Amino acid sequence: MEVATANVTQDAIIQAQDVFKIYGTNGDQTVALRGADLTVADGEFVALLGRSGSGKSTLLQIIAGLDTPSAGRVILNGQDVSRLDEEERARIRQKTVGLVLQRDNLVPYLTALENVALPLRLVKHPNPEDRTRTLLERVGLAHRIHHRASQLSGGEAQRVSVAVALAHGPRLLIGDEVTGELDSQTAANLLDLLCDLHENDGMSMLIVTHHDAVAERAERIVYMRDGVVSAEG
Repeated sequence: MEVATANVTQDAIIQAQDVFKIYGTNGDQTVALRGADLTVADGEFVALLGRSGSGKSTLLQIIAGLDTPSAGRVILNGQDVSRLDEEERARIRQKTVGLVLQRDNLVPYLTALENVALPLRLVKHPNPEDRTRTLLERVGLAHRIHHRASQLSGGEAQRVSVAVALAHGPRLLIGDEVTGELDSQTAANLLDLLCDLHENDGMSMLIVTHHDAVAERAERIVYMRDGVVSAEG
């Protein structure tokens, strides 16, 4: 299926327009998003803040193509992904988005090397092991490549998750509370890594967080309250 190119704000890598998300039936509905709008420019680092239940993670999942809106649309890198099926959204996500969740998505019985190589092998990358070693060195884990994910500390696992997210060379990194369960020093190290990717690689970033330290390093802060995005907290 051909994906139509939508009219978007110039240089926007993300444009969410009047997005609603409603869960449940008519008799028992939960409205998670109530007309959320968010634009992220190509190369911009945006932090998304808000209380628990404000709709942050729901909006992130829809932007990443893990879910679809009940109404409104999401344009990702110039393509309207709002009404695509899961296979088509996954294809676009594979090309454009690196996703890092609060709880890592590693296979526990695979080594760090094997976890990062896995998505590369799925797309038949010509040199998956070379690419994997380069990424693990970039995230500071060259000395842990043969350790299973279950043997890694929380901070190490998150760094491997970042390497997995970077494996296919995405233009956009989306993170959900990536420092949420880490101690302050480990969180600071991971944040330094993200900022390096943004500043030196020009990577666009949208990071959901409740940590002031993450927000302070972003170029722009936006807030969510009751399913709506605001420039003020």
